[in-house]
Amino acid sequence: MSIMAKVIAINISEKKGEIKHPIEKGFFKENHGLIEDAHAGKWHRQVSLLGNESIEKMQRLGIEGLSPGKFAENITTEGLVLYELPIGTKMKIGEVLMEVTQIGKECHEGCEIRKLTGDCIMPKEGIFTKILKSGWIEPGDEIEIL
Repeated sequence: MSIMAKVIAINISEKKGEIKHPIEKGFFKENHGLIEDAHAGKWHRQVSLLGNESIEKMQRLGIEGLSPGKFAENITTEGLVLYELPIGTKMKIGEVLMEVTQIGKECHEGCEIRKLTGDCIMPKEGIFTKILKSGWIEPGDEIEIL
């Protein structure tokens, strides 16, 4: 598939339930996720991805101060409708191979964005993957759907 999709940010947090902050590049370990991220581990939601297009939707609702990582996503993307990818879809980003394991999620109690806006985009439009092959990902890397 020749969609021009790319990574615009890699985001990390040391604790669950915190907003993630952008980093220069991230090492994504096979069957673990983003090294040093609170959500990494041996489970099906190792890495979370959210499209910048979804963040822009929330900005159009008048929510200010939104930026990559505010929805606690590990990878902010551009140019791809992530939530339309079927579970089991494999993607190559940088050196990393990952597989889509879940679309959306339950919003946790006390979600800051939901408190501010009455809605949060991550439960509907965020996706989760597991890492099949380790490697580095950095902003600007192309996303290839396999």
